[in-house]
Amino acid sequence: MDQTAPDTTPRGSGVRLVPMPGERMPGWLDRAMADYVASRMRSGESREAAEANKRQSLDKWFPGGSPAAGHHVWELTLDDDTVVGQLWVGPFTAGSTEWWVFEIEVDAAHRRQGHARRGLELAHVIARDAGATSIGLNVFGYNTGARHLYEELGYEVASLQMRLPLT
Repeated sequence: MDQTAPDTTPRGSGVRLVPMPGERMPGWLDRAMADYVASRMRSGESREAAEANKRQSLDKWFPGGSPAAGHHVWELTLDDDTVVGQLWVGPFTAGSTEWWVFEIEVDAAHRRQGHARRGLELAHVIARDAGATSIGLNVFGYNTGARHLYEELGYEVASLQMRLPLT
């Protein structure tokens, strides 16, 4: 990803997608991966399996600590330059036209204000302009607020896993 790419989202649109500065990338990635492990464990995976999935993700999509080719990591930024969250999208496999939302997070104080919706809408345009034919995502079953947003944006269920704890 070109970390020097300019912010091209017009001011006055509520939320802009600003490329995450390189110096903030390691801290964000550590937090995002810790949340990923916690979410997988909350959904029933063992810590060992969740950590293995984290390592696979990092090796595939952040080789050497930098985003893979074609991947974008943005800060969701308000018109007054307040950063309210982060968004990471890119092709699911190198060169694919099937893209993926790998991470979207809005800071707790700024949730339920439309920032995630606007950020995703902007990312959809960028993905389409880059040749993407679809964009997918994973949402854990317990995250009903996110599921509702994605359904409102037109995302459809592609697969559904269910689990019954026996303890």
